[in-house]
Amino acid sequence: MDEKNTDLDFDFMPIGQAIKKAREARGITREQLAGIVDRNPRHIQAIENEGKYPSIELFIQLITMFDISVDEYIFPNKEVKKSSVRRRLDARLDILDDRELSVIEATVNGLCKAKEPED
Repeated sequence: MDEKNTDLDFDFMPIGQAIKKAREARGITREQLAGIVDRNPRHIQAIENEGKYPSIELFIQLITMFDISVDEYIFPNKEVKKSSVRRRLDARLDILDDRELSVIEATVNGLCKAKEPED
């Protein structure tokens, strides 16, 4: 029982890509983010595009900053109540008025109708 398992076979790439997508959705450049978290832009790029593992402190800072739920990546076979994309979308919808929401509703209805099988 004294042996430690140091073989972490976890692909960080999907979480890195989620961080990148959330950063871009907020209109933050990699350089701006690097300044906010006091890291080199190259380090941020490696996390986002190469699957480099960040420190636990940076990891928590990034997922908190961008409201990313990591359950869907760490437990891919477990049903997640709301994905990161859905949570970000919910937050964006909260700032829209009823007229704007009716446009979104019509779009979603159109997408759902397009997915229905043709008879």
